[in-house]
Formats: sequence, C-alpha cells, structure tokens
Amino acid sequence: MEILLFLLAMCMLAAVIGPWLMRRRGGIRQVAPGSPDAADPDTYGFARQEELDVRMPGPDQDLLDVLDVVQGTQQWQAASQLLAGTPKEGEVRWQRIQAFAGAASLELAQQPGKGGSWLRAWRAESPKDAGGAAVHAEFLVQQAWRSSAAGSDDFRIILEEARTVCGEAALLAPGDPVPYIVELAVARGLGYTPEQFDQLWAKIIDRAPAHLGAHIAALHFHSERWHGSRKDAEAFATAAAARAPQGSLLAALPLFAVYEHLPEVNLVQGFYRSQVVTKAVEGAMFAVHAARQDDPMLAHVRHLLVLFLVHMERWSEAMHQLVRIDGHVGALPWTAEPDPAAQYTVHRALAVAGYEANGGSPATLPH
Repeated sequence: MEILLFLLAMCMLAAVIGPWLMRRRGGIRQVAPGSPDAADPDTYGFARQEELDVRMPGPDQDLLDVLDVVQGTQQWQAASQLLAGTPKEGEVRWQRIQAFAGAASLELAQQPGKGGSWLRAWRAESPKDAGGAAVHAEFLVQQAWRSSAAGSDDFRIILEEARTVCGEAALLAPGDPVPYIVELAVARGLGYTPEQFDQLWAKIIDRAPAHLGAHIAALHFHSERWHGSRKDAEAFATAAAARAPQGSLLAALPLFAVYEHLPEVNLVQGFYRSQVVTKAVEGAMFAVHAARQDDPMLAHVRHLLVLFLVHMERWSEAMHQLVRIDGHVGALPWTAEPDPAAQYTVHRALAVAGYEANGGSPATLPH
C-alpha cells in the first residue's frame, strides 16, 4: 500500500512540474490543433499553405506580372521583353529563365500536348531570340528530370537535345553565363567526364565567378550521389567560400554541401548540432548578415537556414528567417519534396511552436 501511495505521489508531482521542466529545457509540448495553447502561425501574419507561391524563392513582381500576361494570353512577347531588359550579370536572369521554363513545364503536365504553347510559338516565331533559346533549354532540362527516369533512353535523348539548345543559346548571347549554367544539369545527367565538366565550368567562371546559383548546380555534380564524393563536394564548397568577395553569399555554399549529403535516416546523436553542421550554419548566417538585402539569392540561403535552424532547435533564429521569406517556397529544401508548400508549412509550425514554448510571441519578433 505504501508503495502504491508513493507511486501516486510521484505521478502527481510529475504532472505538476513536467510542463515547467519542458519549458525550461526548451521542449515543445504537443497539443491538439484546436487547443487554446496551440501555436498558431496565422498570428504572425504568415501566408496560408494554399497561398504559398511554389514558383520562386522570393518576390519578383515584374516576373509575376509578365507570367500572368503570358499564361493568360498565351503570347510570348512580354517574356521576351522582360528577359531582354534583365542584365546578364547577377542572378536575376537565371531565376527568371527557370521560372518561365517551370511555368511552361507545369502547363504541359496539366494539359499534355497543349500546355506551354506560348514557348513553342516563341521558338518558332523568333528563333534568334536569346531569351527564348535559354528558356527552351531549361524547359528541356526540367522535362528530362521530371518526366523520365534518370539514365533511361528518354532521359538521355531529352538531355542531348537540351545540350544542343544550350549551344544555340550561348551563340545568341555571348557573355551570358546562363546557357552554360543550364548545361550543368545536362552534365550531371549525361555524366560528363571530369575534363568535360572542367571545360564547361571554366566558361561559367569566366563570365560569372561569384554566381551562387551556378555553384549550387555544380555542387550537385560533385556530390556523392552523382559524380563525386562528400569530400569532393566539401572541398568545392569550401574553396568557393574562401575566395568569396566581401558581401557574397558564396560564403553559404558549405551549408548547401552539408544539405546535399544529409543522411537518409539520421542515426547519429545530435547530428544537427555537430561541429560540421554548426560551422556551416554559422557561415551561412554570416553571409546573410553581410549580403545586400536586395541580393536575389538571399531568399535561397534563408530557406535552407530554416531547415537547419529548426532541427537545431534554434527557434528564434529560425523565426527571424521565416518572417523575411514567408509567402514563397520555390527553393531548396522544399522543392526537393513532392509537396513543397506542405513541407515548408510543417517546419514553419515547428518553429512557431518552439519559439512560443520558449517565451516568444508576435510582439517579441521584430520584422
């Protein structure tokens, strides 16, 4: 009887101090979604899941306006004009070409044989348009990776065609790195030799030595799952970060190398708090702090930071990234999942719950 009373007393004590210990230790207490204590992302002004834009990592109103015109009228001229006015230097042209190609690819998936007719008309009516050629090349790359199994005959045939169109786009736009950046995905899929890859990479570096998008694409080639190793990818990323000019987001590239080699199942205790991960995250945080706030690649780095900061239970820092990127999810790590918006929303909810479990609220979160 005395033992039973003792056990009952211990249970009552645990019920009283358990929640307090969870708050002290920074844990997240699971509650029903309808509970008054449930963390609510809506209170932070975050977009609803169905409102999240999966086409791009951050806002580009000019691009959105043109996409609306092109898809609404099925006329390509506005897209051509936008790309003609987008400087070859920097990252914006690359992002816009990806967005146009992605829009055409999605249309085709939704309406087989009919969708994306504006891109076909663009190429037929203006074959010397450099922007149209670049979008066509990127469209073929996306089609190969989305619609065919890697290594299959169809996959290789589409990528061979993409390589040909990349060459056409490069001839039409001397000095533009984008056709060669598009070809990096071709190189990965077709398995370029190291010599072939180095020749391609030299053309990119000559034109855009600090292009983060190009470095991320090249990092895939060097990764363990493709034509390199974890060591190769880390060496490539570290070297790029070391030579990054002041204010360049290339300093965040080691974090992309860590992401590229995340274990399928994390069996290592405290992996996300390991020295390798912590060092890469700190480097990316430094890069974000030092970068221009209008850098078009800034959102890419912030999105990846959210993934790592949430797993590291660095809730406040994760929230500071979320308030600056919310509304758009067209970036790694979310685009690697079948439903990018859903994956982002899960991590956002975890960040909100962890932030509030440790005393945070909308009032304490600066925007």
